[in-house]
Amino acid sequence: MAKQLNLLSAGRVIATALSTEMEQSYLEYAMSVIVGRALPDVRDGLKPVHRRILYAMHELGLTPDRPYRKCARVVGDVLGKYHPHGDQSVYDALVRMVQSFSSRYPLVAGHGNFGSVDNDPPAAMRYTETRLSTFGNISLLEDVGEETVGFVGNFDNSQQEPTVLPAQLPTLLLNGCSGIAVGMATNIPPHNLGEIVDALIALIDRPELSPEELLEIVPGPDFPTGGEIMGQTGITEAYATGRGSITVRAVTRIEEVQPGRGRHRRPVIVVTEMPYQVNKAGCIEKIASLISQGRLEGIADLRDESDREGMRVVIELKRESDPEVVLSHLYRLTPLQSNFGVIMLAIVNGQPVQLSLKEVLQEFLDFREETLTRRYRYQLEQAQTRIHLVEGLRSALGNVDTVVEILRQAADGTTAKYELQNQLDLSDRQADAILAMPMRRLTGLEQQKLKEEFDELTTQIQGLEVLLGSRHELFKSLKQDFRALKRQHNDERRTHLQLAAAPKTVAVRSADDPVTVEISQRGYVRCLRSTPRPRSQKAAEWQEQPRDLPLRLSNTRLSDEIVTFTNSGKAYQVPLQSVPLTSNKARGVPLMTLQPESAHKEEIATYFFRSAVDPESRLILLTEQGRIKMLPWSDFADITARGLGAIKLKDDDQLRWVVPIGEESEVAIATSTGRLLRIPVTEVPEMGRTAQGNRALRLRKQEQIAGMVTLTDDSALVLLSSRGYCKRLPIDFFRIGKLGDVGSQAIQFATKTDVLISALPTTAEILVTTNQDRIAYLPTDDLPVAGREGAGRQVLKPQRGELLVGATPVFDQPDA
Repeated sequence: MAKQLNLLSAGRVIATALSTEMEQSYLEYAMSVIVGRALPDVRDGLKPVHRRILYAMHELGLTPDRPYRKCARVVGDVLGKYHPHGDQSVYDALVRMVQSFSSRYPLVAGHGNFGSVDNDPPAAMRYTETRLSTFGNISLLEDVGEETVGFVGNFDNSQQEPTVLPAQLPTLLLNGCSGIAVGMATNIPPHNLGEIVDALIALIDRPELSPEELLEIVPGPDFPTGGEIMGQTGITEAYATGRGSITVRAVTRIEEVQPGRGRHRRPVIVVTEMPYQVNKAGCIEKIASLISQGRLEGIADLRDESDREGMRVVIELKRESDPEVVLSHLYRLTPLQSNFGVIMLAIVNGQPVQLSLKEVLQEFLDFREETLTRRYRYQLEQAQTRIHLVEGLRSALGNVDTVVEILRQAADGTTAKYELQNQLDLSDRQADAILAMPMRRLTGLEQQKLKEEFDELTTQIQGLEVLLGSRHELFKSLKQDFRALKRQHNDERRTHLQLAAAPKTVAVRSADDPVTVEISQRGYVRCLRSTPRPRSQKAAEWQEQPRDLPLRLSNTRLSDEIVTFTNSGKAYQVPLQSVPLTSNKARGVPLMTLQPESAHKEEIATYFFRSAVDPESRLILLTEQGRIKMLPWSDFADITARGLGAIKLKDDDQLRWVVPIGEESEVAIATSTGRLLRIPVTEVPEMGRTAQGNRALRLRKQEQIAGMVTLTDDSALVLLSSRGYCKRLPIDFFRIGKLGDVGSQAIQFATKTDVLISALPTTAEILVTTNQDRIAYLPTDDLPVAGREGAGRQVLKPQRGELLVGATPVFDQPDA
């Protein structure tokens, strides 16, 4: 032990807190990922892997005028020289630069199978071939050999690689970029080359260019797959702040086809362009899945007729379907309409920075100015060196006899060089050039060539000095280069802009337009211009063919909202503007599908029209297991797209009843065994949204809560059993209790197997459903008032084995 080294006393170990070391190490790792892998450089718009692929292809001589080479060869060079990572990651990056549906202006040309818009994988790298595209070679690699950019050693210092490519155009904006780093991400859309060049020239001429003026030049992204951009708000926000959401739709048209000989013509929706980065095959599968689930109706057939000439997805509709309504459902439920989240994050001076559009353009102009300055300075040095040698050669030819005499008398080359410098006043390099000059340079023709070269070099030097001495002249030359590139590579915009148009699916609707909103027994919702036709079926009679019948009608404005509460204890809001305006024949759309996608699988417990609820009122919430609490309605004034929690639930509990109440209301809770508890509103505790609530009453074994009703002192309620027995009871037949009481027996069942299924307020009618999917309307006005004793009257007779399972009040008269 005594002989062991005392490292601490020797100063070789530094005591560091573990948290500090972990923080420092993680930050170093994070910056390594951010700068060296995941985010593009604002100057050339490339990540390191893309830059290394392009430079390796340049070194291999894979220019557009050369034959294709195997991708495996390129990947091998990249791995061996510059990028010591997985070969598949390099090949994936190479493939993406080839795909015309991924890159607006592909930097690499390919020969072979490089995948498709259906997300088909590319062929293995041993089968595909590649070379630089014309655009990639000219815009990124043309000046790489003229000391325009800096070089650093590769991972083992055996090679030199550029830190950035001398981009002549802002590739970051032209092709866009996406990447996920540690704690941050980037998602930059592609743009049209002509618009970006115009913006660069405008920014050179007017550095104070406002975001509004810039938006007139670059109205929006230009995706390689086309599509339509809906609205300008997202574009404006993204260009001004570097972050925003842009809504992109597929391009569709409505046609008519005849499915077969002798058959009626049917409308079809034809999709010819998809939103950017949407998998066509996956989108078709999504549509088919929604049809099979019953969430998308009116579609008779779905097929993909795409070929080499273009995309064509045909959605054949049923004869009675409204194409515009079906199209609106497709946009809402499928990737035919998607949002492109813009995050313009890039590496600036070694740090990740979120940039506006103007800042990206300005950063590129600064880089291009620096690149051109380095290029012109390099060319000036080369021209000055060459003209110095040409001057020496011309001096030698003017004194050829002296030169010959010196060479004849000199004992060796060193002596000859010294005499040339001494007698002709030449520099060391000029003397070397003369000694290396071949005898043919002594001819008259060669002398003339030297004179012409001298004149050309003189002109070139003067021009370069002007460019380097005047920033105005430098930018003038830069603008000429931009215009030349635009003439060579510009093409028409592919993405259409619907910046101020209303949604394509329905007619323009004002928020003040009055409509009738109808929500059906099966949860479908629709807006109607006209008053719905009255029902013709008889009351209190079974309907053998169940239909989707209305439960609630409301006259309201399109600016209104439907607030839904789901069994998971969350509240969502559905603007009526998102509900399709349909005819009386159309079914509408499931209300659940108008909620956020995360809530599509949740069951809607109840819903309200916001305008129909007094802003000062409160809500009583009751769960399946009997937890009850009260909340102010004002807590749900602002509901985000993610919803708003209304109650905290245990794993096996669900929210079932939510009712608005006034100051003097009472609450009646009924159980499946026929018990009824009457309590004043003041007994219900008012709690926060995250509370579970108190126990309303204790449930016995096999007993469930059948319903909750809010009543006033002179109200009555309707009780309905599974065997079709019904009775109407005034609320004053029951004593007032408190939370946790047993309550009073409200009904004696005619059979031991009968149970109470519902307790409802006295409304015009009640819609009753059975376990055999039969339905009936039950009027409550005809029911006699009964006492607590007895089972009441059997108003509906179920068949053998049939039971009533649900009852819902129907509001036939529109709200005022």
